[in-house]
Amino acid sequence: MSELTLFNYQFKAMGSPCEVQFYTTDKTTAQKIADAIIGDIVRLEQRYSRYKPDSFLSEINRHAEAGKSIEVDPETASLLNYAVTCYKQSDGLFDITSGALRKLWKFNQGTQMIPNPKYIDKALKKIGWDKVRWSNDKLSFSRTGMALDFGGIVKEYAADRAAGLAAQMNIKHGLINLGGDIKVIGSHPDGSPWHIGIQHPQDENSIISGIGLTGGGMATSGDYRRCILINGKRYGHILNPKTGWPVQHFSSVTVVSQFCVLAGSASTIAMLKEAEGAQWLAHLNLAHQWIDNEGNVGGTIEPLKEKFTY
Repeated sequence: MSELTLFNYQFKAMGSPCEVQFYTTDKTTAQKIADAIIGDIVRLEQRYSRYKPDSFLSEINRHAEAGKSIEVDPETASLLNYAVTCYKQSDGLFDITSGALRKLWKFNQGTQMIPNPKYIDKALKKIGWDKVRWSNDKLSFSRTGMALDFGGIVKEYAADRAAGLAAQMNIKHGLINLGGDIKVIGSHPDGSPWHIGIQHPQDENSIISGIGLTGGGMATSGDYRRCILINGKRYGHILNPKTGWPVQHFSSVTVVSQFCVLAGSASTIAMLKEAEGAQWLAHLNLAHQWIDNEGNVGGTIEPLKEKFTY
């Protein structure tokens, strides 16, 4: 039996540095598997990126802007159904119709400015899943100026799909890391877990916690990577669709679950719930860790006893 070798492929997709690691027997097989996995991740980015004018999400948003209807394919329908579930479980805080706010808050363009509150209030009138009709694969928008944003779902869904594709190609040991959204495929061949660090939100070169996984997904939501800093105050990219303003209570939330998409939506909902997020997480019975803006740490994942810097 051929000896298994660890292959590592690094690339950029969905605005993030990504990494695919897995064990197989030879370089030719590894390349074929990597091409299939990375190809599907790129496909999802091209299909659902709000930054690409030729993406299907952009086409949906052109209909949303005009207050019209559009039919969607089964894959998009499944993402929408999951978004509806998140909307209901979060009491309306996880709302993909918050895309109207993305036109105001600029987190990736170097603009250190807060939008005019008057424009935020105007955008809020165009937000709310209750303003959307969704049935029989048809999506209808009840007013003009609306927009969808699949942030918090697509990248995590891509990680789960990538792991599924790898498993179909007989990969039993691997790890998918899409900008911190992680899916693990079994242990290392010797049975040891994949060791994953959780970055300290106030120190990008420091690990606050570590966890060993032999399967499942893990995701972190935070206010420290995509943000603007004004007068010493940080405004992160996770926006409350009911107020139009960035959440403030937590610096980061990490959740571990069977599926990366569930871990990602749970961590985002906890951020959105702010002061109520810790209690909400505790009721989920999933491994998790939160760090608030005062530096307090809580959850079931224990922090390291000593600071680890890399």
